[in-house]
Amino acid sequence: MPQQPSHSSPGQTPRQGQQATSPQPSQWGTIRFVKPIDPELFNSKAQDAAKRVAQDRSRNNPTQLRRFYDELILWEARVTQQPDKFEDYLPFIRMLNAKVAYAEGRKLVDRTFVTLMHHTLGEVTNPDSLTICKLFWEAFMGFYKQERPS
Repeated sequence: MPQQPSHSSPGQTPRQGQQATSPQPSQWGTIRFVKPIDPELFNSKAQDAAKRVAQDRSRNNPTQLRRFYDELILWEARVTQQPDKFEDYLPFIRMLNAKVAYAEGRKLVDRTFVTLMHHTLGEVTNPDSLTICKLFWEAFMGFYKQERPS
C-alpha cells in the first residue's frame, strides 16, 4: 500500500503544487551590502537584477515594485534620523518580506522579485547596510524603468 504524502518538514522540499515557504536567495549571492561598496553594486548588479525581474511581463508592475521601494525609503529615513533605534526598527523593515510574499500570493509579483527582496533585506544588519540597500533599490528602480517603461 503506498504511503500517504506527509507534510513538508524543515529541510524537505514541498510537495508538488505547494510553494516553498522561504525564498532561495542563493541566486543573488553577489549582492552584498558591506563596505567597501562593490563598484558594480549600483551599476551592473542592479541592472542584472532589474533585467531578471522584468522577464515576467504579467507580474512585477513598476508601480507595485515602487510601493515596496517607497516603504524601504521611509524606514531608511527613520533610521538615518535615529540610528540608535535601528534594532527596534529592524523587525518592521524585515516585515517587507511578508508584504512581498502576500503580493506574490495575489500574483502581483513573481518568485524572482520575492527572492531578491528577501536576499537584500537579509543583508541589512546595521544602519550603513540599510543605506546601501536603499541605494541598491534606487539603482534597481532606475534600470527597471528602462526595462519596463510602463
